[in-house]
Amino acid sequence: MTSELWQNIIGIFLAFFAIMNPIANTAAFVSLTDNEDRSIQIKIAIKALTLSFFIVVAFALFGKTLFHLFGITLPALKITGGVLVFIIGYQMLHGETSKMHTPHNGDDTEIAISPLAVPLLAGPGTIATAMNFAATGGWIEISITITMFALLCLITFICFVFGQKIVQTLGTKSLKIITRLMGLILAVVGTQMLLLGIFEAISTFS
Repeated sequence: MTSELWQNIIGIFLAFFAIMNPIANTAAFVSLTDNEDRSIQIKIAIKALTLSFFIVVAFALFGKTLFHLFGITLPALKITGGVLVFIIGYQMLHGETSKMHTPHNGDDTEIAISPLAVPLLAGPGTIATAMNFAATGGWIEISITITMFALLCLITFICFVFGQKIVQTLGTKSLKIITRLMGLILAVVGTQMLLLGIFEAISTFS
């Protein structure tokens, strides 16, 4: 593999890792499923992550088609996606929970779908990140995007399964520090997307 391809792989993985934030989301998962049996918790985790995976895959595969249907340009996607990702990162950096990823307590029997799958795991920032990486290249970029997200889903599943132990071991303060670090990474990723989008827009219309 070329160094550029490795950079893309690492960049996509870090972006997904920061925006999905498996450690912090584990705390949310534990709080949402605390009263459930372990077998039910595992079923909820599988259902939530499977749904999240297929949502992201759909946007990664059909992102370009959506662009053509609605007349959306890649620079516009990068600018919008950059703003969304930056906002989420900025809020996390200040120790806040992003409103785009905040669980909305409603029917607890379907917490695997909402709030876990949407918007906690496959929220606007995750979808924008997937579309941005997948739509800017060919099948190689799409394959890398899907593979990296699948890897993050696996990591998140492991974190969910051992959620109680992870939360007890790390403690509340450590989780907050991790969230802020992920927020910093997200803010940088969002800024990079935004700058690339603006540069490409200027190049296109100049």
